[in-house]
Amino acid sequence: MVIERRRKPPSALSFLIEVLWRCFTISKKEMPINEEIREKEIRVIGPDGAALGIMSSKEALQIAQRENLDLVNISPKAVPPVCKIMNYGKYRFEQAKREKEAKKKQKTVEIKEIRLSLKIDTHDFDTKVNQAKKFLEHGDRVKVAIRFRGREMAHPELGNATIKRFADACADVGVIDKLPKMEGRSLIMFISAKPASKTTAKPAAPKAAEAQPTESQPAKQE
Repeated sequence: MVIERRRKPPSALSFLIEVLWRCFTISKKEMPINEEIREKEIRVIGPDGAALGIMSSKEALQIAQRENLDLVNISPKAVPPVCKIMNYGKYRFEQAKREKEAKKKQKTVEIKEIRLSLKIDTHDFDTKVNQAKKFLEHGDRVKVAIRFRGREMAHPELGNATIKRFADACADVGVIDKLPKMEGRSLIMFISAKPASKTTAKPAAPKAAEAQPTESQPAKQE
């Protein structure tokens, strides 16, 4: 005797959750679905991707409803429009998930600040340069600021010289994207990471050919 095992129907709670989720995602829809599809004839694609042919939107909707799925107009401008039978709520969920993952992969550029002074010594200057280079190599943007104190405001040329020297020291990894400008008592400049240049690989130089005997230089005979 063969005992046939029937699949258990979904619980009332799981069914309710699925219905609510589908209603939520459908409320934020971007494409016409179900009864909103008014065209008389449409080209229908099944849930497995198989072409079901051209039929009326009413007939296609009945097929979708029998499968407890949605009829979605994925190409409204086509003639006739192309509609697919799918779980629209699941489709929107997966789409939102992909968009979220794509945003995570996007690099966020941070602004790192480097503060200098007119009386900075060589050691501290070099330390600041190395620190800025690390930021730039990481892809961050660097804000360089020189604070003028007291009577130093009477010598802006010293600040310009210092900040220019700093930019020159970082020139191998960064470029000035905002020229030095006074903001209050501070001289501000911004440096961004230098875009990676596409270098074309040069062909290897041919090995030096061994000296060949010529008419003017006869080969040595043993």
